[in-house]
Amino acid sequence: MSSAVLTGHERTAVQAYLRLLHTVRATLDSPASAPRPVIVPASALAEADDALAVAGLAGNEEAFFALVRGWCSEGSEGG
Repeated sequence: MSSAVLTGHERTAVQAYLRLLHTVRATLDSPASAPRPVIVPASALAEADDALAVAGLAGNEEAFFALVRGWCSEGSEGG
């Protein structure tokens, strides 16, 4: 993981995590009158878990969040 370029598996893991994060945020940011699910959809959690495992990042949060920070900072440049 010394390269600044993400592998396909790393990119998939970061994207799955961000989708999960956006799902949770959307749920928490919804109006109080809107019905809220009790849990995060199992499919969103499973997608993130599977992607982390395939990328070899399961249990390596420091390396994973470094990838997330890099991905997010690249996406925010020029915008």
